[in-house]
Amino acid sequence: MFGSMVLAATTLLADDAALIKKVKEAGILALPKDPKALTKLAEQSEDAKLNPTTKEKVELGKKLYFDPRLSRSNLISCNTCHNLGLGGADAVPAAIGHKWTANPSHLNSPTVYNSVFNSVQFWDGRSAHLADQAQGPIQAGPEMAAPKELVEERINSIPAYVAEFKKAYGKDVKVDFKLIADTIAVFERTLVTPSRFDDFLNGDSKALSKAEKEGLDLFIEKGCTACHTGVNLGGTMQPFQVAAQYKFASLGDFKGDANGMVKTPTLRNITETAPYFHNGAFWSLSDAIKEMGSTQLGIAISDAEAGKIATFLGSLEGRKPKVDYPMLPAMTDATPKPTFD
Repeated sequence: MFGSMVLAATTLLADDAALIKKVKEAGILALPKDPKALTKLAEQSEDAKLNPTTKEKVELGKKLYFDPRLSRSNLISCNTCHNLGLGGADAVPAAIGHKWTANPSHLNSPTVYNSVFNSVQFWDGRSAHLADQAQGPIQAGPEMAAPKELVEERINSIPAYVAEFKKAYGKDVKVDFKLIADTIAVFERTLVTPSRFDDFLNGDSKALSKAEKEGLDLFIEKGCTACHTGVNLGGTMQPFQVAAQYKFASLGDFKGDANGMVKTPTLRNITETAPYFHNGAFWSLSDAIKEMGSTQLGIAISDAEAGKIATFLGSLEGRKPKVDYPMLPAMTDATPKPTFD
């Protein structure tokens, strides 16, 4: 009796080891278990090397991330479309910005969590890193609609902000638009979410349930790792509509980059970031999985199979860093007032 129990446990561990090997051979990597190694991984980007993370920069970047005064109207912050309480997204099909304007290309807001591990930013991959990406939405008319000069004037008119920039970067710092965006990116680099899936790949066989392991195996067998690989299970530019036309291709005018390539979204926290795809056309994760089977892989994925894969994807819900909502520094008489034109 005891011997059979030991044999069963050994077989289970052997099966887990084989599955872990299969995952890694498919090109998927775990987030490091060691916190220092995880921080080091998040500091590999180009912008991180130019502007290394410090505690002071993170705290300042957090305030700027939540501050709606970076928008023309004083109503929209980075957190509006990338809400840290909603999986880092906004729970609507197309992002809503200045004057209640929907994104003109009907583009969905991708999650900010783990975005530091994407090889590119934006759906068309036009930014290489977070610091460059942060500049775009602030200035874009349908988003925050704030010109560089307005943002600079607002921040420099608030003595407490100027003092924090000096504390973070030195007394001779020039607080310009680029540095403001760079500092937001420093905060965003801390928004990483290790999950039970990482625990499993790092050797904890009990981190995933039997059903999640079955879903993981099916995820690989169906070929989902053709696009969803690396430490972020996505985040790279890939061809879209490889096998068939996307069911909602006519919703919005987005066609990818100049070569028709689209940034593959990370699957981390995917169960928290509906609706799905670049135009937010699918609310059901299982339906989204089936659509990818036909559009990208040229195969039919059954309801039962999609359900099993979705069960696995639930294991990618990560442990979120604790983020306390910051108290923002007060405006002065010199602070430019909001406009709504």
